[in-house]
Amino acid sequence: MFIDRVKIRVQGGHGGNGVTAFRREKFVPRGGPSGGEGGRGGDVWIIADSSLNTLLHLRYNPEHIAGRGMHGEGSNRSGRDGQDVEVRVPVGTQIFDVASGHLLRDLAIDGTKWLATRGGRGGFGNAHFATSTNRAPRYHQQGSDGEELELQLELKLLADVGLVGFPNAGKSTFISIVSAAKPKIADYPFTTVEPHLGVVDLGDFRTFVVADIPGLIEGAHQGAGLGDRFLRHIERTTLLLHLVDVSSLSGRETVSDYRTVNHELAAYNSALAKRPQIVVATKIDALEEPERLESLRRQVESDGKLFFAVSSVTNKGIRQLVNAVAAKLSELKEAARVSDVVELAL
Repeated sequence: MFIDRVKIRVQGGHGGNGVTAFRREKFVPRGGPSGGEGGRGGDVWIIADSSLNTLLHLRYNPEHIAGRGMHGEGSNRSGRDGQDVEVRVPVGTQIFDVASGHLLRDLAIDGTKWLATRGGRGGFGNAHFATSTNRAPRYHQQGSDGEELELQLELKLLADVGLVGFPNAGKSTFISIVSAAKPKIADYPFTTVEPHLGVVDLGDFRTFVVADIPGLIEGAHQGAGLGDRFLRHIERTTLLLHLVDVSSLSGRETVSDYRTVNHELAAYNSALAKRPQIVVATKIDALEEPERLESLRRQVESDGKLFFAVSSVTNKGIRQLVNAVAAKLSELKEAARVSDVVELAL
């Protein structure tokens, strides 16, 4: 099961108390105070782990409490520190404070660690308070409580290419052809109810990652259909593949579908409207009215976007499209590298 949003409660361990004690040994008159310090409470760390791809393991385990520090003891013995707790999440997880709604951390790199809550400090024993004028203090300090937070975790998949389009536009079939991903494929809307990732092998140890999200319909940015639940998964993608069903059996108006999806992307996040996009006419093996394809081609080319026509059933145009995607990704990555170099120079 794919779970991409959960709430958890994290709490640092409480600090141990100091202790009031005095030395009581033979031949040691007036031994003096010997109360040790309490141990420090453990911390809670959240760690990005590339071996995970869902937040399912946290759905039924929402509380994470670090170990408390042990109390101090006589003979100036300090209590043991509490044990830290590590909460592992998929790479791409964003952490929000439930109370304020503020984004606290974005764990976009594997192995990144974030200190969610600190443990409480240990209290001082009475030995700490001994002075030249107060040689036998009979009091100690309590340990402090650990920090506590309620967090909202939201996963945004990390992929090079995001597939968008209306339901049944052929996204799942396409990703199953170009990668080893095996999403459910059927001829009814919203067959895909959760995102899928596929790795496309280009040879010579070159790959790119494709993310397939459930289909979009008009009003998706406001929650229609599966709504904006999964739209965030394409916010991190470098390139969008916009798939449009041009088959005669679909009964849909191709240019209208193309415009509607782009409107929903822009309404959800204006940056997505500016994201590089390749438009792909799908199911051309079932095309009986060439004008459906040509009208879409004219609209896309007038918008200055690359256009391809493919059939995942017959593999027509698939290799050319994959090569074009790989070339576009290389171009975008090189442009980003040059931009970073220029910024550093300034």
